[in-house]
Amino acid sequence: MSEQTLLVTLGDPNGLGPELVCRSLGNGERACTSRPVLVGPEQSLAYHAKRLGLPQFWKKIEHVADETEGKIGLLVPKGLEQFEMHPGEPHVEGGRAAGLTLELVCELLKSGQAQGVVTCPLNKAMLQDAGFDFPGHTEFFAERLGPGRDNICMHLGGPRLKVSLVTTHPKLADVPAGVTHERVLRCLELTDELVKALGCAGAPIAVCGLNPHAGESGKIGHEEEEIIAPAVEEAKRKGISVVGPLPADTLFYFAAQGKYSAVLAMYHDQGLGPLKLLHFSEAVNVTLGLPVVRTSVDHGTGYDITGKDCADLGSFHAAFDWAEKLIAAKNA
Repeated sequence: MSEQTLLVTLGDPNGLGPELVCRSLGNGERACTSRPVLVGPEQSLAYHAKRLGLPQFWKKIEHVADETEGKIGLLVPKGLEQFEMHPGEPHVEGGRAAGLTLELVCELLKSGQAQGVVTCPLNKAMLQDAGFDFPGHTEFFAERLGPGRDNICMHLGGPRLKVSLVTTHPKLADVPAGVTHERVLRCLELTDELVKALGCAGAPIAVCGLNPHAGESGKIGHEEEEIIAPAVEEAKRKGISVVGPLPADTLFYFAAQGKYSAVLAMYHDQGLGPLKLLHFSEAVNVTLGLPVVRTSVDHGTGYDITGKDCADLGSFHAAFDWAEKLIAAKNA
């Protein structure tokens, strides 16, 4: 099988992304099963490479397939040839750079020039201020790569706990309306595919209730009996190993002990609070349901520590490893 191309975005160039790339890939020590190609403004790489005393480990290219002469290829999106750095500061130009980078990445993925992408963090407010009306990466890729927001699922995982989300970034008041039979079933199907691809499908997927105590048999909420449980039963009929809905306040304890292969949470903080307690510096964000592989670090831009070289590299390394593993599974 020919070598697969994995795009790596620099995210918001004023944040941690370029630093993580330099510290992880700039010394040539990381063994890659794919061919990484960086996407973003060259000035951000040059800034951190100089600061870290690294040689120019990248070569600017015009096309994904261009020869890189033993270096890592760098694609600079149109409009970012001249980029003014504001290291460690939120700035609209950082949001613009992140948005233009994502647009180019989507073009390359849709045309089949790459098989996956690892994204470094961006600032959602700066992205929107720059004119890109998306809550974040997940929604951007869902819209630009075709599936639409209803057909994708946000998943975050670490060594002990893996969590999918029925809803992504709505206001808490809007969460109940987003918990539908179709969404629960779709996310279970996608999570089942993921745990099988990762080789950890020996235990069932556990589904959280939306309400405290999973609704207490309808006494403090009706969504469990009317929406979630019927979707779980349909998933079982489709051959998915799944249990629930279960009370979220106890479910995560058992999931962390290995009783479940993954958890399906109803909303962002229900699932990601426990996940980040266990895997704050090593979790991976995966967008399930896309036609290509997309993983990301599970942390923000970290403006306050950019340039201090104290950011943990674990999440970036894990995102890179997961991307390569999922690309291999897709092509098996």
